[in-house]
Parts: sequence; structure tokens; C-alpha cells
Amino acid sequence: MTPSTFLRCLTRRARTVFATTRRAMRVACAVLAQRAPLPRSACIAAALCLAIFPGLPARAQEMRFAPVDENATNLDWLGYKNRLVEALEARNRKTVLAAIDPDVDNGPEQKRGLEEFRRRWDFDDDKSRLWDELRKAVELGGAYVKNEKGNTHFCAPYVAAKWPTSIDPFGFGAIVSTDVLVKAEPSSEARTLATLTHEVVKVDDWEVADKTPGFPQKWTRIALSDASGYVPEQQIRSPIEHMACFAAQGGQWRLVSFTAGYLPE
Repeated sequence: MTPSTFLRCLTRRARTVFATTRRAMRVACAVLAQRAPLPRSACIAAALCLAIFPGLPARAQEMRFAPVDENATNLDWLGYKNRLVEALEARNRKTVLAAIDPDVDNGPEQKRGLEEFRRRWDFDDDKSRLWDELRKAVELGGAYVKNEKGNTHFCAPYVAAKWPTSIDPFGFGAIVSTDVLVKAEPSSEARTLATLTHEVVKVDDWEVADKTPGFPQKWTRIALSDASGYVPEQQIRSPIEHMACFAAQGGQWRLVSFTAGYLPE
């Protein structure tokens, strides 16, 4: 299990805390173990791993990271993707289930199959995180990834599938939009410090409330070369968030896993 497994178990706020102190890791696991789909065993195992491995070195504060979609011209995939996204937006459970491998991999030490998938993702709840999380992952595009057994799957988003191995995944994120305005304060009305397009940036705090009390917009504080600024949280993504992997089975695409820090077997 890689060190990134644990960080994928954390909320954005918890990841920020972890960057400051390893002791927060134990607290986060205890809390998040109560929430599906975050297996406690994965957090504990990763905690032991992180006690041994200090992490990867940081790199420059800003680096170009262009989006990748290695299935952009695959018509079979595009048809499947469009049907899946439409079904997720409509909460069309029948179509979504048909798009998932009946033996879907739910992560290490977890039961395989649709029954466990439905349980872990609160599939019958219209407010389940699945509807938005899977849609956002798929819409960002992806790349082909080979697991330890040599099996190749198409995995999305590209941020997780193609993250540069030389960059610390714990403290950095990827700007996933064009012309993202970096604000001096967590407010759309604040002064603009810079404009970023598809870059890797250092993250100081993954979730900051808007300056206006009660306003729902959340911000992420990033480090620029000479200052700190804020970008809307939906325009930046961590490489250790959930990744969806797909395989073409008998000419039909199916979701074979949707987990954090783990490639399907």
C-alpha cells in the first residue's frame, strides 16, 4: 500500500492538518472510520506505512500540468461516458448499476460486488456523494494505468492517474480549469493576484470559508512564488482523491472500481 492511500481517506481539511502534524492522522482515522466508503483498515495500514516513509520531496510551487484524456477519440468510451454522466445527474439508479461491473472491486479487504458498492456509497440516498464524485472524476478525463498484476484499466481523473511521481501528493494540488483567478482573500470580490491555467500548486489549506458569513462558496489557499492566494475549491483537485477505473469487457465498458489510493486487481 502506498503512502497516498491514507491521504485519500481524509477530507480536504484533514489533509491540511496532516501536513502540519502526523498526530492528526490517528484522530482523522478514528473519525473517518465511521463514514463509508472509508475503510478503517486502509487508514491504519497507511498510518504504519507513513511512519516508515517520510514522503516525497516538494518541487517548484507552480508547474504546468496539462489535462490528459487518452480516450478522447474512443467512440465506444465516449458513448458510455455520456450515458453514465447523464444517469448520475438524473439519479437514474438502473442505468448507473448497468454501467458497473457486477464484480466491482470495492478496495482492499472489502467484499467485491454491487451489494457492497451500494452499501458503501449509500446508493439509495439522493444525497449520496457518489453522484457528484463519480461524475466529476469522469468528466475530467483520464489515462490508462497498469496495476501490479499487469492489468490495464482506464482511470479518471487524469490528476490521479498521471500525477508526477516526483511531486509530493500530500501538499500539492492541480488547477483543473483555465484562467482561474487567484484572489488575495477568500472572496470573489477580492483583489486578483494571478491567473492560473492547469498548473500544479502548493496547497496551504484545502478548505477555507468564504469571507462573507454564510456564503456557500469554499476556497483553497495556495502558495504563489511571492504570496498566498485563494482559488475556488472546485477548480483545484488533489491527486489523492477518489479515482474511477474502467475496463472494456466483451466490448462493453464497465466501472471496475471507484476507490481512493488503490488500483483494482
